[in-house]
Amino acid sequence: MVGRTHHFPVRVYFADTDAAGIVYHATYLAFAERARTEMMRLAGFDHVDLRTRFGLLLGVRSCEIDYLRAARLDDQLEVRTTLEDVAGASMRLRQEVWRAADEIARLNIRLACIGPDGRAARIPDEMREALQNFVITEAI
Repeated sequence: MVGRTHHFPVRVYFADTDAAGIVYHATYLAFAERARTEMMRLAGFDHVDLRTRFGLLLGVRSCEIDYLRAARLDDQLEVRTTLEDVAGASMRLRQEVWRAADEIARLNIRLACIGPDGRAARIPDEMREALQNFVITEAI
């Protein structure tokens, strides 16, 4: 954590790239998922715990990605995750992928809390309280 922003290192492996050695566009979704999972774990809620204790899952409701520069084989990247808002059954996050001083990609994510019936469910109060420590109010 740097302030309220979670930083997650990622190395680009051969499997992450296309034939030209450039990170395949969908791979950024996997990088972002790993970073979000580790941020949630840091807040005290991993996926197994969320399902076991509350019967809930988190799923991506929407995602917007801007690809700004190409990342390449063996690059050392960093995914920076900020939590912008926690609502009743969803949360908004901004994730940025950086290579040193260069921003590579920017993702705007909305996660939905999903109950056992597959419908939106309220985020448990305990989880909401823990996540408030991560919500960033100033501009990134």
